[in-house]
Amino acid sequence: MAIPMALGPFMFHSLRFGFNGVGRDLSTRWASIQTVGGLNRLQWTGGDEDTVLIEGVLFPEEFGGLSSLEGIRGAAQSGLVLPLITLGGNVYGMHVVEMVSEDQSFHDRLGRPRKDVFRIGLKRYAGGGFSLISVVQTLFG
Repeated sequence: MAIPMALGPFMFHSLRFGFNGVGRDLSTRWASIQTVGGLNRLQWTGGDEDTVLIEGVLFPEEFGGLSSLEGIRGAAQSGLVLPLITLGGNVYGMHVVEMVSEDQSFHDRLGRPRKDVFRIGLKRYAGGGFSLISVVQTLFG
């Protein structure tokens, strides 16, 4: 992982709570306007969704990280809006957690997973303003 990333107060680290990849999808709408004697014109009518999928693997027995994943699950259940930023300076805006899925394997004798493959689905929150103050309050508040 070249540039660490944070989802609100949850930092992705190279060992403890790392990610393998980040996918991003943006969809917008265009209306086709009929014209005489030529091709139809297109008019942009707005955006639909901006989604992010974060995938990673945890090895809780060796490096930990399950508490961060549980914290993100709690944020999803509470309906929190969180900033998604990289420490390299990219600000992706405010997001909500729509999905957290896990594939746990290699359980120890107490039933704890030794390997946990996770996916976190985020959707861009467009319900309010985005400000640096809201990022700082979420991270350090």
